[in-house]
Amino acid sequence: MNALVIIPTYNEKDNVIPLASHILKVDSRLNILFIDDNSPDGTGKIVDDLALDNNHIHAMHRSGKMGLGTAYVEGFKYAIKNNFDFVIVMDADFSHSPDELPLLEEKAPQYDIVVGSRYIKGVSSVNWPFWRLALSYFANKYIRFVTGLNVSDCTSGYKIYSRKVIEGINLDSIRSNQFSFQFEMLYRAHEKGFTIGEAPIIFYERQVGKSKMSFAIAFEALFLAVRLRLGSILKIKRAF
Repeated sequence: MNALVIIPTYNEKDNVIPLASHILKVDSRLNILFIDDNSPDGTGKIVDDLALDNNHIHAMHRSGKMGLGTAYVEGFKYAIKNNFDFVIVMDADFSHSPDELPLLEEKAPQYDIVVGSRYIKGVSSVNWPFWRLALSYFANKYIRFVTGLNVSDCTSGYKIYSRKVIEGINLDSIRSNQFSFQFEMLYRAHEKGFTIGEAPIIFYERQVGKSKMSFAIAFEALFLAVRLRLGSILKIKRAF
């Protein structure tokens, strides 16, 4: 698979080396792009060293903590420029197991986007605190209700995008810069008629470092769902 794995990082010095090794052990064809937001713990230097040692690993550096959404947008543009056919997105903290990459890759020829879903077979999360589990589960129900997306895990950060999706969406129009980026991309792809499939995954609570999730970020996502839906309604009205 001619695919680029995009992994944004901020203070992930203990994770990037074993993660890169694990990904390439699972699928040696893959390329990895670490996008580091000037991590004060030295993550940027570590990914630079990885890139020097392995031509399948690449490093991008940004001046500060600029957010998940803009990191992915820059990574998507890098993928287009460097002629990758697929883009895989995943977290840096091992909450997404590289062992499940083949499950997503298997479905990639059938769909424009493949979502690694925690909810397609019940609830598949390990060591998550109850408040995180409840927040995620009910946020997904709310997002599906508001947006009409027929995806069980709208907020999953583990996905494969085909090149035509990231070329077909105006990346500069993306509004979200936090985890709501995940369902905004799905919604914009859905609007354009791209197909979305799901593959079951198990989500693992990070073992090292601190989660970036907060109630403020979650509430931002809830408001974005309404804005996206209202935007679509207004477009339809203007068309008539």
